[in-house]
Order: sequence, then C-alpha cells, then structure tokens
Amino acid sequence: MGLTTATIASELEEANKVGDPKADQMVSELIDNKEIDGVNALFRTIGTLKPGQDLSELPPRLAEFLKEAAAGPPDWSEADVKAAESFFAHHHGEVSMLQGTVGLIGTYLSPTGAFTLRSTGRLGGVQGPGRRLSQSSRLFLDMGNKNALRDGTLAANVTKVRLVHASVRQLHRKSGEWDYAKWGEPVSQKYTTGATCVFSTQIIQAMDRLGIDVAKDDAKGFMCAWHYVNHYLGTPEKWLLPKDPDLVESMWNHVRDEEWKKTDDGVFMTKQAVDFYKKFYPPGVHDAFIAMVRHAFTDKYADMAGLPKSILGTAAKPIAAGHDMVSGIGSGLFGGGVKKATGVNPYKEIVGIASKSFNEIQKFALTHDQDNQPQMHQELHDNR
Repeated sequence: MGLTTATIASELEEANKVGDPKADQMVSELIDNKEIDGVNALFRTIGTLKPGQDLSELPPRLAEFLKEAAAGPPDWSEADVKAAESFFAHHHGEVSMLQGTVGLIGTYLSPTGAFTLRSTGRLGGVQGPGRRLSQSSRLFLDMGNKNALRDGTLAANVTKVRLVHASVRQLHRKSGEWDYAKWGEPVSQKYTTGATCVFSTQIIQAMDRLGIDVAKDDAKGFMCAWHYVNHYLGTPEKWLLPKDPDLVESMWNHVRDEEWKKTDDGVFMTKQAVDFYKKFYPPGVHDAFIAMVRHAFTDKYADMAGLPKSILGTAAKPIAAGHDMVSGIGSGLFGGGVKKATGVNPYKEIVGIASKSFNEIQKFALTHDQDNQPQMHQELHDNR
C-alpha cells in the first residue's frame, strides 16, 4: 500500500530511521577498503558518471551498484513520460527557477535538513553556497531537457545525488557527532520524501499563487517526473510519492506544519542563498525577485525562512502600493515586461521574466567559477 493522507505522518516517522542501505554500504566499503581515496575522490568519481559509460573503468562494487540502480520505477510507463514532457514543454523555465528558490529554501525549513546542510557547509559553506546551489539547480534544469526521461541522463544525474546523500551519511557516521536518537538518520528517507514534496506539490502551489495556470494533466506530469526522481534517489517503493497531484497535495498539507519550523540553521541557509543571488541582480530587480519569492511562499513560511521584507512584499495580494510598486519595478528594471493592471497579479509577469534571468545565472554558475569551489571536505562544520 502506498502513502496516503491517513498514513503519511506515521510513515514519515518510520522513514526517519532509514537511510539508503545499499548505497550506504557501497560507499562505506569503497572508502574503508581504500578503493576510493576518501569522500573527495568519491565526489570526483560521481561527477564523471553518465549514461552508457564503460563501467569496467570504475571500482567493481560501484559498477555493480550502478547496474542495479539503473532499473526504472516498477510502474513507469510511456504515458508517464509523455505527461512529464508535456509539463516541461509548458513550464520548464518557470518551474526550474521556482525549484531553485522556493524549493531549495523550503528544504531549509526542515530543522533536520537545515542542520544537515549547514553541518556539511564546506560544500560551499561560509565561503559561499555557489557550488551547492548550482549543483542543485543542475538537476532542476536537467529535468526538463529534451529526452531526459528517455535517454538515461536524468536517471544518471539523480543517481549522483543519491550517492552524494550516502557520502554525507558516511561523514556523519564517521564524525561520531550525529545524534541518531534526536535526529534519526542523516538525509533519511523522511527527508528525501519531504524534499520531494517541496520540489513538487509545494511548487505547484507556488505557481498557483503567482498566477501561473497549470493544467490538471500537466500537474500530473510534474508529479510523474518527481515519482521518477524519487525512485532514483533510492526511495523504497512504499515511500515513493504517488503520481496523483491531488493526493500528494493533500498529504503535504496534512504534515507540512509539523515538518516546517523556523531555526537558526534554516535562516542562515536562506540568507546565504539570498546573498548569492543578490550578486547577479541590480538592487531593484533583486527586491522584486525576493518579493515574488515571498509571495509564492506566503508570509507565514517566508517569515519562518527569514526572507527579507520590503515595501514590495507588504501585501499578500497585489493591491494598493504593493501592486503599484511591483509593477513599477518590473516595468523599469525587467525591460518593460510587467504591465500594471489593477486586480491582476503582477507576479505572473515578473516570474516569466525573472525565470529567464535566473536560469541564465544558473547555467553561468554551472560552467564558471561558482561551480569550481572545493569539494566536500573530510570533516564536518562550516567554521561558524
């Protein structure tokens, strides 16, 4: 039986005690048997993985793991692929931008998730989160690439993330500092399933708030894509998110306020992200961009994350000064693309223009110095 609204809370608690046994054992043995020279070398090896490569060039236990990990979801179909491709054909730019902002910041609202991310902060860390943000955004950009669900590229990229998660669990296990009684497993299946909810149904809700119309069939396609990703992250079948967008939304609404809390770690991570993006936008554009993200989140969750407030985000609805200011900023600094129309949500226009700029930033970061920071160190902490 799959996840339901009635069972998700108890299932998440069980999932909190579970990592990814096959990946964890494989990574541990690679490092302990010195088949890979530590986490750094493993990360470099992971970074070279691609579909169809000659596995004989890899350590045998890694090659064997990859062969097994390549199997698709048991209930995957051509109809699922077509539905996902339809969604990305209509919304690729918008959704990758929202996943890279609303989605990533949403994961910082999980206390355990924020603590885990911050404690492994030397993957970017206090020197700046460029690598972490750009690597996460790579997945979001790649999800909508042509044939990504057919040619193995998305599966290979998600498997890399799965192995990174296993590497993080090894760092915590070897550190002796992780409080398993308090936190459960590092990067547990609970966190993976929760993050998948954030990057799927939470994004659909954000799109709705921003005035972006998503057809019912397309919403299902997006959930199909995340069901696929969830599988390649190593999630057992019983905890895979369903392909039904209404069911996933109902489940997430049911548990979100138990899972999302304001923490110092979450606020710290959010500030890093906001400061990172600030480097790429002029001040007025950045203000409009952050106001849009706040609106997508709602003030309740934006405040939990510590997203800055401004006159642009003073109103929950696009009315009065809030509407005029957002429209004015958009018209003046996004190249005249935002039209002021009383009673019409101006964020819909901003998101279309901002998403193009955001995705250009991410592509730049993936190919320039922002994605060339040191790999994860062999110890924890972020020098705080």
